[in-house]
Amino acid sequence: MSPAPMRTPLAEEVMGRLREAVVQGRWAVGQRIPSEPELIAEMGVSRGTLREAIKALAHTGMFEVRRGDGTYVRATSEISGTAQRVYREHSDQDVLQVRFALDTQAARLAAKTSDRQVVLRLRDLLDRRGAAWQQQDYPAWSLADWEFHLEVARASGVPLLHEIYESFGDVFHGTKMTQRLAAGFDGCLREGHEDLVDAIEAGDDEAAARTVIANLDYCMGWMR
Repeated sequence: MSPAPMRTPLAEEVMGRLREAVVQGRWAVGQRIPSEPELIAEMGVSRGTLREAIKALAHTGMFEVRRGDGTYVRATSEISGTAQRVYREHSDQDVLQVRFALDTQAARLAAKTSDRQVVLRLRDLLDRRGAAWQQQDYPAWSLADWEFHLEVARASGVPLLHEIYESFGDVFHGTKMTQRLAAGFDGCLREGHEDLVDAIEAGDDEAAARTVIANLDYCMGWMR
């Protein structure tokens, strides 16, 4: 990747204001931000300073500048934008190998720290996942499955681990993960899901890690 451009202090301030607008939901992912004249008037800065800030956020992957069309939001944070840009350059197998590291550590930590409320939320998500799979509602199945794994990452108690995991977004459960629709693929595998919740409830961090690895090994087998 090319090095990040140097920024002036005022551009840093404008970056912060633009970033905060996205985080607070003023502009959603996929939405075009206001035009340059509107933002210049709102922020009281020069065109050059605004462009410097937007260019920097585009470099991180948070914004996308489309010549002749405007600037669009691509991610809700710089770490998410950068991750999505980097992950697209690698194979499904490479992405899944990263999940081995993230998922197993999240599972171990969740087993050590989770309470009854976390376990109930995880079981509810798996109930939704199972019902959607039986109804062949694959978008709902994928969403429930993704929310389950995000909840495990959140339950790790390490905000950075959760944020990095969340940054995978569509890379984990989007168009690249087409093996879920292949004939014979088990979309309700207990390994890494129901068995994981059992291990978390029992506080068994090693069993939690083992069942996660079994699930990811299964997924890896469908990529080969």
